Amino acid sequence: MDRRLFMKEGAVGLLALAIGTSSCAAAKHLGIDTENGADWKKPKFAGKYDVVVCGGGPAGFMAAVAAARNGAKTAIIERYGFLGGMATTGYVAPISEFAFKGERVIGGLPWEFVKRLEELGGAKIEMPKGNVDFDIELYKLVAQRMVLEAGVDLYMHSSLVGCQMADKTIEKVFIQNKSGIEELEAGVFIDATGDADLAELCKVPMISDLKGDLQPLSFCFVLSGVDTESELLQRYMYHDGKHGHSECKPVRNRLLELKAAGEDIPTFGGPWFNHVMHAGSVAVNITRSAANSTDNRNFTDVEMRLREDIYKFTDLLKRNFPEFKDCYVSSTAPQAGVRESRRIKGVHIVTAEDYINAIKYDDSVSRGAHVIDIHSSKGDNQTVIELKQAAYIPYRALITEEYPNLLVAGRCVSSDRTANASLRVQASCMGLGQAAGAAAAQSITEKCSVQKVNTDKLVETLRKWGAFV
Repeated sequence: MDRRLFMKEGAVGLLALAIGTSSCAAAKHLGIDTENGADWKKPKFAGKYDVVVCGGGPAGFMAAVAAARNGAKTAIIERYGFLGGMATTGYVAPISEFAFKGERVIGGLPWEFVKRLEELGGAKIEMPKGNVDFDIELYKLVAQRMVLEAGVDLYMHSSLVGCQMADKTIEKVFIQNKSGIEELEAGVFIDATGDADLAELCKVPMISDLKGDLQPLSFCFVLSGVDTESELLQRYMYHDGKHGHSECKPVRNRLLELKAAGEDIPTFGGPWFNHVMHAGSVAVNITRSAANSTDNRNFTDVEMRLREDIYKFTDLLKRNFPEFKDCYVSSTAPQAGVRESRRIKGVHIVTAEDYINAIKYDDSVSRGAHVIDIHSSKGDNQTVIELKQAAYIPYRALITEEYPNLLVAGRCVSSDRTANASLRVQASCMGLGQAAGAAAAQSITEKCSVQKVNTDKLVETLRKWGAFV
């Protein structure tokens, strides 16, 4: 058996600092061969689980709840101190989309989450599209409650830094936090990191090489002091589709006019103003810049530039629109929102043709209702393609050919760029997480690889929970 260790670049250096020696000496001391992999003398043992979920975003926390409710001893790893991913770390709003032309197509645990959020006054469901406005802080609270109630162990403030494999089987993952370097063992691992970080560590083949024209980042923020009762905001703060496209046309047109007249207007998208369940405040999605979220230096540089743009746009809104004359930046997202990065090459690749035409697979486990939405990384435009029907995503897009205990959930599932531009949104990711978690637990009970999971039984479980698959 070929047992190998894979570490993120720089992780050995961190270990070297911990034991007060050089990186090379640390690697030798710990039995690490960073080129070819090797046994690793154990860091602190944290726990042994049936299922470990990497990433606590919409796909990740749903996967953890699903796995635990399906009988698996489950843990979740999250680099921030709260759950929610792009909703709570990126302020990406609303939660899109649970319905297609008035018919709900994503249900089960994701819909339970929405209803629980609504009961606390933290959500407004907008039909017929099923977009969900939400209170950012209550989102964190309800996600936390669902995970803890399911009996999931949480490893927060923890970064994934490595994994140990026997051939193509993942035996354990290594995390770094204030307790040092820790290891978690599991029977099945779920990559819900968004950027396919675990899959990348495991050398899983990828569809995207990150060298092309990736969709841009948007650094979202909350403006307060806004006249949210004004006609402009009442029309464009909601995204039910009753007033056409959700971008705020009057503001967009004015910004383009100012740009044509020679004013320094940064590249922008939309803008989109989003209800955050508090009078006088809106979440704003307007900044835009090309970036690679898997390149630390590039990501950092772009975020710094976009933070400047947040204040430029705030000033533009204050000067040009009476609805915003008293506004101020009350909060910026912990990180910029990411639309596109790595995608695994799975057993099945969801193509644009199949997605647009709503091909239903024998192993369909989730749906997609959002338009295909490709944002330009070099300008102010975007390409929008309407779906004919709500799309389907098969279980085979969550697994690879060769890795028997790895599932992937969220926007890094196996899909081409065009299909991914729809299924990457939160409601779809929640549905994918629900399916991945249920399948992981089933793999444990059936004592089989994720490739051999009985998908008829999996679909039956999802339908019992209320999923429309």
